Amino acid sequence: MKAKRILLILVIVLVAIQLYRPAKTNPPEDQAKTLKATAQMPPEVAEAIDKSCGDCHTNRTTWPRYSYVAPVSWLVTDDVNEGRRHVNFSEWGSYSAERQQRRLGDICDQVKDGGMPLRQYTWMHDGTKLNQQQRDSICAWTKTEQQRIAAATGVAVPAPKQHGMHAE
Repeated sequence: MKAKRILLILVIVLVAIQLYRPAKTNPPEDQAKTLKATAQMPPEVAEAIDKSCGDCHTNRTTWPRYSYVAPVSWLVTDDVNEGRRHVNFSEWGSYSAERQQRRLGDICDQVKDGGMPLRQYTWMHDGTKLNQQQRDSICAWTKTEQQRIAAATGVAVPAPKQHGMHAE
């Protein structure tokens, strides 16, 4: 009898949490401001970024069925919102040259150390985990793009200082 009550309470809680649904948005995208429109990318880099980064770092998120079931929906929505806050490739052209260069450095750092794409994303989406060649290509592109931006704008962002090292 006690097990039935616990099960009933659990079902009620699971149904009740479905009532809170965070907004799953895909704001309008100005094609002229996207990363693809404003940056110079080799096709293989564009493909890797679109496939492995696009759902969380653009306004074109594909919301899978599981993203509508709480509490998973809360986690997925939070990941997407956080990803867009950090860098949004749909709004890339509205970033300052300095911000673009800093984000390019962040992109290389994140893919190089395996921080992006998120592990929980690659578990659920086949073919989104970046291989070493893709990671290397993305990092090479970010460095080339930083140089292109610096040459075009005159704004160069210095590399971050290494801990424990002093500039001379």
